[in-house]
Amino acid sequence: MAAPASPDSATERFVIENCAVATVDSHDTVHPTGHLVIAGDTIEAVGAGPAPEDLAHVTRRIDGTGHLVTPGLVNTHHHFYQWITRGLATDHNLFDWLVALYPTWARIDAPMLAAATQGSLGMMVRGGVTTACDHHYVFPRGAGDLVAAELAAAAAIGARLTLARGSMDRGEKDGGLPPDFAVETTEGALLATEEAIDTHHDASFGSLVHLAAAPCSPFSVSTELLRQSAELARRKGVRMHTHGSETVEEETFCHELFGMGPTAYFETTGWLGDDVWMAHCVHMNDADIDAFARTGTGVAHCPSSNARLAAGIARVPDMLAAGVPVGLGVDGTASNESGELHTELRNALLINRLGAHKEAALTARKALRLGTRGGARVLGRAAELGSLEPGKLADLVLWKLDGLAHSSIADPVTALVFGAAAPVTLSLVGGRPVVEDGHLTRVDEDAVARAARDEARRLTRIAAGG
Repeated sequence: MAAPASPDSATERFVIENCAVATVDSHDTVHPTGHLVIAGDTIEAVGAGPAPEDLAHVTRRIDGTGHLVTPGLVNTHHHFYQWITRGLATDHNLFDWLVALYPTWARIDAPMLAAATQGSLGMMVRGGVTTACDHHYVFPRGAGDLVAAELAAAAAIGARLTLARGSMDRGEKDGGLPPDFAVETTEGALLATEEAIDTHHDASFGSLVHLAAAPCSPFSVSTELLRQSAELARRKGVRMHTHGSETVEEETFCHELFGMGPTAYFETTGWLGDDVWMAHCVHMNDADIDAFARTGTGVAHCPSSNARLAAGIARVPDMLAAGVPVGLGVDGTASNESGELHTELRNALLINRLGAHKEAALTARKALRLGTRGGARVLGRAAELGSLEPGKLADLVLWKLDGLAHSSIADPVTALVFGAAAPVTLSLVGGRPVVEDGHLTRVDEDAVARAARDEARRLTRIAAGG
């Protein structure tokens, strides 16, 4: 990956000062009062105190008094299409929830996905996300070009996107959970994934779009699709993503079908490595964690979804202690109806304290690291994103902490993580505002809400046969 060019003397600069600065650098440096200088799309300087007064070509200078600036949040796992099927099957475990919703999801088309993408991504961006991964694996026949529809809708919002081109080829007749009409053929899924990568993946520094190869899960894809997807991804130089070890039912399924647990099965198919990350990883024993640490396999921790579906508590403190890369994920909004990653900072901390490590499980700073630097590492973008350091992309969030909800909490990182969801005064992607004063800058939020509502109703009618 090429390094960013150094800004020249004529580069326009953007200054934010008089705010607390959580750099999330290797030392978790926090400046109680500090500044950032942005030159073009990258961070030029960060430090304590005010910015230099004599900087040339400053086009905007923001007084951040009462605010905290952090790296933009990085969402490592989501399913955008589920924005239009929220609030359904609210009292189900994972397998029952999937069986209930697959028949509806299998009716999705390009306009539905476009509306769901803008609703889902827009809500996250408004809450501090600057980079998101969407795992899209439902490709009904006759639905249109779903990849192009999603990418166009996401581009209008302005965030960075890793589109994990998913696939399913194990339907009900082969012992899987999806209905047979909702799956692709093995060959068709591989060809479509390769075409999406060739058409849309951009590996350059500062890219807005990455593609990943992403068969859905052990219980919805064949062994052959897993193996060939790994070979395809490594031949094309893209990352690999799937669901793993989410529930005890999945553990049982893998033992019954393959004679081994999920992690051992993934290793036999080429699905462990530093170019791989998996969602959930709730039911991991010591050997599983050691295998992830040994191979550099990453984890997308989704605490709210895991709780919503009663999946369990992932062993995040043990993973971090072993050296496993861990980021945070919202998961699909049919199992996390709020769809906001900044609430996952708090939920990751609180839920992990219910586990074996109790109050020592996570701190506020560790939770913030999961949602920023950890996520960047999991998505393979640690050289570009996840911390506020010179040379990295100017993806950052200015959180308002002097209002009623936070003003009496002295430490700004504690206020952000332990407190109520903080308002976003400003969010930048590559130095360009995507949120100002709590609202999206590039799309009409009311129009996005109407489109999502209309497409949700249309999907409900189609799924009901109307």
